[in-house]
Amino acid sequence: MLEELDIRNLGPIREATIAPAAGMTAITGETGAGKSMLLSAIRLVSGGAAESSRVSAGADEAWAQAIFALSDDAVASEHSGDTNDAGSGDADSGFTGAAAAVAKAHDAGVDPEDGELFLSRTVRASGRSRAVLGGKSVPRSVLGAIAGELVTIHGQTDQLKIAASSRQREFLDRVAGDEAELAAYRKAWDALAAMDERLERLRSQESSARQQADYLRESIDRINRIDPQPGEDEELKARRERIENAADIAQGVGSALGALDASQVDVDAADGASAVELINHAVTSLRAIRVGGTFAEQADRLESINADLGDVVFALSQELGDEGSVEDLDQINGRIHELGDLTRRWGPTLADVLAWRDKAAFDLEDLDASPEKVAELESERQTLYDAALAAADVLSAARVAAAADLGARVTEELGSLAMLGASLEVRVTPRDKADDPLGPYGRDDIAFLFTPFEGSPQLPMGKSASGGELSRLMLALELVAADTRGGADQTFIFDEVDAGVGGKAAVELGKRLARLARSAQVIVVTHLAQVASWADAQFVVTKEPPDADDDDLGVVTTIAEVNGETRVHEIARMLSGSESEASLDHARELLKESVL
Repeated sequence: MLEELDIRNLGPIREATIAPAAGMTAITGETGAGKSMLLSAIRLVSGGAAESSRVSAGADEAWAQAIFALSDDAVASEHSGDTNDAGSGDADSGFTGAAAAVAKAHDAGVDPEDGELFLSRTVRASGRSRAVLGGKSVPRSVLGAIAGELVTIHGQTDQLKIAASSRQREFLDRVAGDEAELAAYRKAWDALAAMDERLERLRSQESSARQQADYLRESIDRINRIDPQPGEDEELKARRERIENAADIAQGVGSALGALDASQVDVDAADGASAVELINHAVTSLRAIRVGGTFAEQADRLESINADLGDVVFALSQELGDEGSVEDLDQINGRIHELGDLTRRWGPTLADVLAWRDKAAFDLEDLDASPEKVAELESERQTLYDAALAAADVLSAARVAAAADLGARVTEELGSLAMLGASLEVRVTPRDKADDPLGPYGRDDIAFLFTPFEGSPQLPMGKSASGGELSRLMLALELVAADTRGGADQTFIFDEVDAGVGGKAAVELGKRLARLARSAQVIVVTHLAQVASWADAQFVVTKEPPDADDDDLGVVTTIAEVNGETRVHEIARMLSGSESEASLDHARELLKESVL
């Protein structure tokens, strides 16, 4: 919910802070006092157009900041890994409302701090603006995406959004609670779309694609003929090095063996005893000493050394005569050259060559647009299409049932909002199968058709109602959605919802706004006491003349919360334009009765 709205130098508002109630908040004040600036501030932090003309006279810049408090569940959602590509919220994360806002903020590199998100916007008198999310500069579109999940404005210029068929579909899906059906359909649709893309790629091949296929086929055949093994080139290079240094190896190994153990090589006895023999002689000499202790210990150590020497002698003896011939060297060089040609083309290692071959084989399947291959994929495509169509039918059935209920319940609500004879029909129409009806969100065309009064023609919503009527229609829609699906986890702002309303209808309007406020935060800009009296908090916007010492600043607007008797006086002013004892008594009575 919107926890705090701070404004500086925006139009006639020099400085103001509003902390709306968790339930319903009323913004009141005389006509022309500047109530619209509050909506301007909300739109500003929601990524709306920055107009330098809105900067207060004499100020360098205007600034607005909205602080949103988030539920623990919404904050935890970013780390839950619970994603679902369906639904009417964020298409990437699958979350809706505050959870989607948290996910989008995280994508922008900002996480909630102490369960709060800070959205601010600065507009300079020169016309430039700066959007900030949690202290980090971001594109204003990011603010718009995040605020769009947290705030819904129902004002004269905002109602047109619901005229879009996509918004109407999203709203119907939210009321229908068809997340599972939509997720199942989207899975089937994604598989079908991937197959269509693959077939299109095959069918639209030109000579360049065929040349690529020939190249891949020839390359795969070349690699398969040579049949490289991972690490084979390094092993061959090591073997070649031994052959090229065979003489040095033979001489060095022979000399070492002669010194260690003369019996392993043909060494003249005159050259002297070998190391093994000398150590054995030393061991015998030490063992001959009858005194124990250090002599026996040293003899043991020499025997251990002799055992290690034996291992060395055995290992060196295996290296004699294993260097290969000149013929072997020619074969090895030839194989190294073949492998080197492969790594130069598709390396740098033989493992990379093999990986490239495997991927090329897969790519070749798509490039090989043989009639048999196309026919095989077309058969697979038909199976996927049938599955998607069946899932679309299930989704349509859920929407049709929800549409009938939504239209009937909204029509009933409209009767209590001074709109007798008004009605809403939510029409779900399957697209013609001959035109391949499936799309990303099913096979349905969805239209909200509104009749503002009895006898009026039925017209698409957004083209058949005044601003006030449309605001009340949106209130009725949000009420039904809240009753059906529970809390909306959003802040709803209503402007002009009371246009053309008075008397008992005004009381019913206030009562329904308060009812919506049970499951969501509601902020209403109103001039009716019968509406404001239902609010949990009330702020009054007052226009004050300029200070005599600084009349260049022009009219200044102040915003203050009213409580107790101060609120009674404001309600009395709204009722009769005066604060007589009769109007004050009427105000007290109205506040007393405005309780759900």
